[in-house]
Amino acid sequence: HFKNALLWEIKKFYDQEYQVGLRAIHMIQESLGVSLPEDEAGSIALHIVNAEFDTSMDKAVDITKLIHDVLNIVKYYYNININEETIHYERFITHLKFFAQRVFKGQMLSSEDSAFLNMVKQQYEKDYQCTNKIAEFIEKEYHYVLTDEEKVYLTVHIRRITSSME
Repeated sequence: HFKNALLWEIKKFYDQEYQVGLRAIHMIQESLGVSLPEDEAGSIALHIVNAEFDTSMDKAVDITKLIHDVLNIVKYYYNININEETIHYERFITHLKFFAQRVFKGQMLSSEDSAFLNMVKQQYEKDYQCTNKIAEFIEKEYHYVLTDEEKVYLTVHIRRITSSME
């Protein structure tokens, strides 16, 4: 038996895939009489995530870690606990999944809409500063520079999740 260090994150970020993993270990128990630990359900879930994102296991782990790190940056920056039962949280996690996938594939969104960027920077200054903290972290840890378009979308999602906490 081994411990899945990402089990908590897998449960939170990939609930449907994790439920399939639980069902799989239950089926193995029924069919073969072999009892597998819950950590295996997490590993099965990551294999499903690999297939969903058409990526390797290493990248699925990296995506999961990046989501976790971004959430921690937001929580620390605003000094809040995020309500994981809201639609804003689910949307934010969904955005982060695709965002992280783009980071690791090097396929950042780009646009020439500087007016929208400037409006977001001015209207949501604190949220944009949080996004800049995330961008600095990603550049330092993963050597990817976020485009202005990625920053805009991330800022909008951060605004949604933090404004729901007010």
